[in-house]
Amino acid sequence: MSGFDDIAAELAAFKARDLYRQRRRLEAPQGRELVVDGRRLLNFCSNDYLGLAADPRVAEAFRAGIQRWGTGAGASHLVCGHTAAHAELEEALADFTGRPRALLFSSGYAANVGTINALLSRGDAVFQDRLNHASLLDGGWVSRADFHWYRHRDTAQLEQKLAATAGGRRQLVVSDGTFSMDGDLAPLDSLVPISRAADAWLMIDDAHGIGVLGEQGRGLVDPARWTVADVPVLVGTLGKALGCYGAFVAGSETLIDYLIQRARNYIYTTALPPAVACATLQALAIARREGWRRERLAALIRRFRSGAAELGLEPAPSATPIQPLIVGESGAAMAFSRALQEQGLLVGAIRPPTVPKGTARLRITLTAAHDEADVDRLLTALDAAARRIRAA
Repeated sequence: MSGFDDIAAELAAFKARDLYRQRRRLEAPQGRELVVDGRRLLNFCSNDYLGLAADPRVAEAFRAGIQRWGTGAGASHLVCGHTAAHAELEEALADFTGRPRALLFSSGYAANVGTINALLSRGDAVFQDRLNHASLLDGGWVSRADFHWYRHRDTAQLEQKLAATAGGRRQLVVSDGTFSMDGDLAPLDSLVPISRAADAWLMIDDAHGIGVLGEQGRGLVDPARWTVADVPVLVGTLGKALGCYGAFVAGSETLIDYLIQRARNYIYTTALPPAVACATLQALAIARREGWRRERLAALIRRFRSGAAELGLEPAPSATPIQPLIVGESGAAMAFSRALQEQGLLVGAIRPPTVPKGTARLRITLTAAHDEADVDRLLTALDAAARRIRAA
């Protein structure tokens, strides 16, 4: 009997517990609306926060990039895949984040795992918020450093754990900037001084903050306030608010040089298609220039939260585009999501293990492509779905 014979039984158990994951087949580009299985749905589950994924100016930059560079990079950055387009984007991202250098990665997952694994090894220590993204957690485990949790945003417990493990070769504190399933923010005002006092480096993954938060969308780690001495390692993605694909790490000259030598997820993978770099340069310029996108987004967030309160709904505390509505059990979250889809809205149900057991939720996301009428329609649908589920 093969040791893999239990796979089918595990899949059946996932289905029985409402934890089975399925893909949707989209038949239209990302945007305010999606076409799913031939049906047009108002989209409230995308990370395309600024509405740039289908922007014609970004698409035109992509087309021009293909005409100049072709469709693929052909090799890793260190062989012959690092083009002038990649170099220009890295320089623009360094300027955008107010840091000496930036380094492109193929994905946010690769950036996080590769960076942590390059910086840490046996004899080192990593300290992670319990609700960090899976890529950050995996990076810590793969590194073989001593792994320490601290309770979500509990910097007092972090300080205690740092003090108790003092004396290690390297200590790295790791946190999401905006927590992807809760929408709340890392407490930088506490994380920075605590990390510096312990002679630990601080790594912030600002995947959901870049383009959305701060002046010109520079993110949670405001370069006018926080330097590379405060936050030595800054990670951002290009596939959320910037509407493209890939990720980057920004930091000092020394950090970036070190990652080029040691980050396996950078060294041993093909570079991003140069045309993607061209498109991202255009998206970055638009994000910096068109502040109205962030202003509209902020107004829609306020409208949603005010309307939800009037209906007696209680989304988790968040001033970001991520507005989670905690339901509890996985089956209830799935039923809620289906009820919304019947009304023409697409809202994802997030279940364990992505979130802790008993905290399954609707992960509602707002974008600059939405308008006030869309938010009002969402509120009406949520109210109707909640009433229907309570009556069932």
